[in-house]
Amino acid sequence: MAAESDAFTPFALPVLPLDDEVVLPGMVVPLDLTDNEVRAAVEAAQAAARAGGSSGGSKPRLLLVPRVDGTYAATGVLGTVEQVGRLSDGDPGALVKGRARVRIGAGTTGPGAALWVEGVQVEEVLPDPLPGQVLELAKEYKALVTDWLKKRGAWQVVDRVQQIDDISQLADNAGYSPFLTVAQKIELLDTADPVDRLRLAAEQLREHLAEQDVAESIAKDVQEGVDKQQREFLLRRQLDAVRKELRELNGDQEGEESDDYRARVEAADLPEKVREAALKEVEKLERASDQSPEGSWIRTWLDTVLELPWNERTEDAYDITGARSVLDAEHAGLADVKERITEYLAVRKRRGDRGLGVVGGRRGGAVLALVGPPGVGKTSIAESVAHAMGRKFVRVALGGVRDEAEIRGHRRTYVGALPGRIVRAVKEAGSMNPVVLLDEIDKVGSDFRGDPAAALLEVLDPAQNHTFRDHYLEVELDLSDVVFLATANVLEAIPEALLDRMELVRLDGYTEDEKVVIARDHLLPRQLERAGLDAGEVVVDESALRKLAGEYTREAGVRNLERAVARLLRKVAAQHELGERKLPYTVDAGELRGLIGRPHHVPESAQDPAERRTAVPGVATGLAVTGAGGDVLYVEASLADPETGAAGLTLTGQLGDVMKESARIALSYLRSHGAETELPVGDLKDRGVHIHFPAGAVPKDGPSAGITMITALASLLSGRLVRTDVAMTGEVSLTGRVLPIGGVKQKLLAAHRSGVTTVVIPKRNEPDLDDVPAEILDALQIHAVTDVRQVLEVALAPARVAVAA
Repeated sequence: MAAESDAFTPFALPVLPLDDEVVLPGMVVPLDLTDNEVRAAVEAAQAAARAGGSSGGSKPRLLLVPRVDGTYAATGVLGTVEQVGRLSDGDPGALVKGRARVRIGAGTTGPGAALWVEGVQVEEVLPDPLPGQVLELAKEYKALVTDWLKKRGAWQVVDRVQQIDDISQLADNAGYSPFLTVAQKIELLDTADPVDRLRLAAEQLREHLAEQDVAESIAKDVQEGVDKQQREFLLRRQLDAVRKELRELNGDQEGEESDDYRARVEAADLPEKVREAALKEVEKLERASDQSPEGSWIRTWLDTVLELPWNERTEDAYDITGARSVLDAEHAGLADVKERITEYLAVRKRRGDRGLGVVGGRRGGAVLALVGPPGVGKTSIAESVAHAMGRKFVRVALGGVRDEAEIRGHRRTYVGALPGRIVRAVKEAGSMNPVVLLDEIDKVGSDFRGDPAAALLEVLDPAQNHTFRDHYLEVELDLSDVVFLATANVLEAIPEALLDRMELVRLDGYTEDEKVVIARDHLLPRQLERAGLDAGEVVVDESALRKLAGEYTREAGVRNLERAVARLLRKVAAQHELGERKLPYTVDAGELRGLIGRPHHVPESAQDPAERRTAVPGVATGLAVTGAGGDVLYVEASLADPETGAAGLTLTGQLGDVMKESARIALSYLRSHGAETELPVGDLKDRGVHIHFPAGAVPKDGPSAGITMITALASLLSGRLVRTDVAMTGEVSLTGRVLPIGGVKQKLLAAHRSGVTTVVIPKRNEPDLDDVPAEILDALQIHAVTDVRQVLEVALAPARVAVAA
């Protein structure tokens, strides 16, 4: 008992540090004495043993301590030097055996150059007899160790492990496991309780076996996949050889898949050149390997070619009267478009009756460009054209397209290659003569991927598109019988070469009467259905529709008018559900304000004379064309104080270069022709002139505001007001001539919408009045002028009116 008591008293030992290595009790490890620290610790232990410093035996004792990144562990192992000699490589070495755990204390002194510390042996207490749970744990650990050793082929070690009965020794035996990290071994070393240590060793071994099983499973799957590929490769080569022998014996019969494609190509109703190209691809497919990516490209190409309707066509409805009735029933107004479609159908009918349907390989395809502001019905008229002709309809959205391959297709060598949108449209339609709508053709852009508008040149040229070649198909596709309709908001945004291949049809907007008819016959029934109302439950009076079109919306189309009708019906439906209004209900013009608020667009003529923009000299009313149709444009002019203002011309309102030049021309004309106009132009020499165009956030450009700027300056100089009911448009020259401009119809429609009754236009624009609806011409007093002086006579009010004001 005295010896056991001495074992747990502090004692001094030399320290042998182990870098990135851990020795547990019971382990026997060789040490290399060429290392200075190892040699110093062994020599110090031998010196202490010779001096009688170690009790309990003559073998030198030392302390084996793990050291990780220069930091010593808190627990070490008491080791005895069993033998000193040479290692297998001939270097001097020592054999050390771990005996017991030692808790490291403070440093002390001792013989030799080694580090000496005080240590206390860790007491290990086990119950006697061992509980059943501990015995089961030991049995499980031995089974795990046996399983791991058998996988490594270490059969000679299995029996030695099975013979270990001591729980502490069995747990410390895990120190020999090569898969444990230094941190895991230190955790085993620090665990003093033998049962906890055995449980920790079993858990570590269990995790390693699980990881090993996963790794072996992955390796097995990989090996099986490789073996399967090799076996499949060999079998396919053998199968190819067998098929080759069979084809030679049976007269060149093809394989299964290639034979299927060959049969489909031969059975399909394809043009001769397309059939030849398809059969060549089938031959390539027969020669291609199953692992080759070329095989999938060929299959996709063949599927695309076989799905195209090469000889499918719909019969046109040549009932000209019926077609015109369809157009009239689905759209109000748009007489130009209806006439053009009627002409096209009539010509096709006569060509077909006389056997002239195909001339020189080409048919009578048409390419129409519908240009107009938003909301006038460009897209919907295209559907009506297809309905009237009895053809399939396909819409191709071009807005934002920047890749040329979107039109002409991708080369087949690219991954994910597809035919272009034109080919896909024909495929979707299921016939070779559909009506294809190229929507928003003015929104097509270009970048480093090409110019899609340039790719459309061949598509939209009736003289070329009968031999259109898509980059993906690489066979000729006849588009000459396709009716192409293109829509655009801004004519200037369409490339000139592309516009030259299309027949231009303008949709300049609707008159107020046409808007009322459209709202009554088309918009109101549709919105009643969407609001969940029957036709008789809410009746909107024609006066209310006219006020909605004239004062609540101001646009060339009817899109905002439909929104206003929808808002009105939603309001009535909500009031009915809340019990505030009973149905049926009739809405007249006087009740609009209470339902949807005040009007947003009150004409200048309806305002108080003192509140009108032209109530002061120097303000004139012009007419302009924007992307949303015609609009009214005001021009304001002022003169700077001769004492404070600098001479010169100031322009504001975000103007373009052409409009700035028009302002300089207007000022130059007044300075040089003051006597002719009877205006006091002397002030223009010494005083600064400022011309402003309101709505400064909107860019403005063009020459048609020339006479408007001259009129504003003349009003300012003479003090005479510009008539409120007068609007004008026209380019001016340095000699005072009024030159023609564009967009007369849109500008007159805008003047009528804004309440203007008198319009001044250039004399050379009189032929354009033929396109203006008769009701607009009847409502407006139009003055066609050739000289600026004529403009001033019409636009400026008499001097006495200005004084009275």
